[in-house]
Amino acid sequence: MATKRSTLCIAEDSVLAQQFDDSKWTVQGCNNLHVKDWSSEDVTSWVRNIDGIPNKISKIFKKNEITGRELLVMKKDGLMMMRITRPGTLCLLLSEIEMLEKASQDIITLIEHSRYCFCKILDYLRLKQIHNQGLIGEPALPKVCDSQKSRFNKVVKYYFPGASAKFITG
Repeated sequence: MATKRSTLCIAEDSVLAQQFDDSKWTVQGCNNLHVKDWSSEDVTSWVRNIDGIPNKISKIFKKNEITGRELLVMKKDGLMMMRITRPGTLCLLLSEIEMLEKASQDIITLIEHSRYCFCKILDYLRLKQIHNQGLIGEPALPKVCDSQKSRFNKVVKYYFPGASAKFITG
């Protein structure tokens, strides 16, 4: 079952949106490399694409041939050893490295749910996405057979906690 990431993120405060948030996906994400497997060229490219980081910083990373594995354990001392001392730049780099580290952890959340219920949610999200593009009218809420309503509500509450469940259930 294939779905665009933008479709999964349509309800911004949902668990789905958090799991597929852009901050967890990098420019290198399309080539399926884990950050720990990045070459020094991949790391240099990543640094170059961080908003607010001067270009000379990516050159420092290139000169030091920092790999993905090294990047993930890089702390303030390591950055300063490379002569990166500007406080704002240090803070930005450390924050971006921390986000990369969190996104790189191979954590999978499994819950028991039926394919039927999850497909109902995905179908509705797809229709909402098409509606948001102005191609169709407002889609009807998912219609769930009586025997699956309890399970459907459980799956919705997991992926859309609190008030965000109303996005799917109305």
